[in-house]
Amino acid sequence: MLQIKDFTKRYGDKAAVDHLSLHIARGEIYGFIGHNGAGKTTTLRACTGLLSFEEGEILIGGTSIVKEPLACKKKIAYIPDNPDLYEFLSGIKYLNFVADIYGVSSSDRKARIAKYAELFALTGDLAQPISTYSHGMKQKLAIIGALIHAPELLMMDEPFVGLDPIASHNLKLIMREHCDAGGAIFFSTHVLEVAEKLCDKVAIIRGGKLVTSGTMESIRGDGSLEDVFLELSQQKTAESEE
Repeated sequence: MLQIKDFTKRYGDKAAVDHLSLHIARGEIYGFIGHNGAGKTTTLRACTGLLSFEEGEILIGGTSIVKEPLACKKKIAYIPDNPDLYEFLSGIKYLNFVADIYGVSSSDRKARIAKYAELFALTGDLAQPISTYSHGMKQKLAIIGALIHAPELLMMDEPFVGLDPIASHNLKLIMREHCDAGGAIFFSTHVLEVAEKLCDKVAIIRGGKLVTSGTMESIRGDGSLEDVFLELSQQKTAESEE
């Protein structure tokens, strides 16, 4: 569903991401892990077409995000780490605006809004201006907006930040349901316990370079994902001191 081939993004002489290659297949929840500044957000933004790049190739369902961006964007949805919504709109007007952009039918949008608004306890707030929403409420609205056109590939940058425990639980259920239905998910997170329990595969990036990737079982071995991540971090520190 998502193929990242030798993707490199430079800012001047510095490579924010250096020759990264990953493959996210249908049915997979793929976690993307790394320290702040490791290159996770840069990669996700490039995969959505929001960030240009000169080296490598990114394909959505076999289609180039560079050569055919509109065709790719019809298949995907992206939730950034800090959703920037149209705060002068009400919640329901924002969702209908997104549904209009993607050509979602009246019956489909009504059913999906009702389903997800109830799951995220947002039904009673949809008539209110987004400017009155808390950060957590805006995050929930952004998630509903991303799901409203039933994207094939869902990409998320730290999606659990700001969500209460019930909303986090329901998002995990939605993610699994989405992939069981043939979709794919690529998301970054700092919450290693969530990644360990939820992800089918995981990639760890450090300083813009892929350190390791594979199934959760192959990456963690007999330990935990936290153990692996900390070990890799300690190796980096030791290398820096040499």
